[in-house]
Amino acid sequence: MRHTFSHTPLSLDYLPRAIKWLLVSNIAVYIIQVFAGRSFIYTFGLVPYRVTKNFWFWQVFTYMFLHGGLFHLLFNLFILWMFGKSVEDAWGTKPFLKYYFICGLGAALFIILTGPKSMMANIGASGAIYGILAAFAMLYPEAIIYLYFLIPIKAKHLAILLGIVAFLAGISGSGPGIAHLGHLGGLVVGYIYLKFPVWKYRFHLERFLPILHFPKIRLRNLFKRRVYQEKIGNLEKEVNRILDKILIRGIESLTPEEKRIMDEYTRRKNKNAN
Repeated sequence: MRHTFSHTPLSLDYLPRAIKWLLVSNIAVYIIQVFAGRSFIYTFGLVPYRVTKNFWFWQVFTYMFLHGGLFHLLFNLFILWMFGKSVEDAWGTKPFLKYYFICGLGAALFIILTGPKSMMANIGASGAIYGILAAFAMLYPEAIIYLYFLIPIKAKHLAILLGIVAFLAGISGSGPGIAHLGHLGGLVVGYIYLKFPVWKYRFHLERFLPILHFPKIRLRNLFKRRVYQEKIGNLEKEVNRILDKILIRGIESLTPEEKRIMDEYTRRKNKNAN
């Protein structure tokens, strides 16, 4: 499917829901961070040692909302608006948010795997935003972006360039305090997620249990059938109780709920007869 790229002026009136929610939440968390101090960063930033040894798993999510300074925050939010708006317009709010957090979690995984004993706090939405850049480049590969507001470059080439830069910077250890491999992780996870959508293939248990001669019927249908049978069994028990009541006290003794049950039972019988 071809997508046409266009952009509107930066205004909250033109922002889609996910972008607006991410902008507001990141700004709100940054304000809290400023007043909370360093302990807030080491509690909610991504510290690999805390995740692997102390099981502070919430950090792989919360680190995306923290930033190292006002410039870091504004730059990330600008890039999010610049590339994310068109992606959300093409996909919709829920798929966009799902993809955003998957890329952020992928970046966190790269950071942890490449330094599981590190006590450095990694913060920022850059990994998720690199994933958004990958999505933008796949949706609008020929879109022209002005690098440093001067150099024209196609979106697909910019994504490749940033991936190479992040990889080389990560393995060389340049730019201390910057999680280059996290940036690369967000980009790579985003690309894999979009290029190889393995979640679209359904899992069928019978393919993996031939020795049991598992009947070729979906587990969902088995569950529905069992629920239906239990419901019918309960209905018949209730009908028998109501019939006994009619024999003893007469039909006038039935409550409105009991009359409804008998009507439902009669409809089912007539439907099965037809």
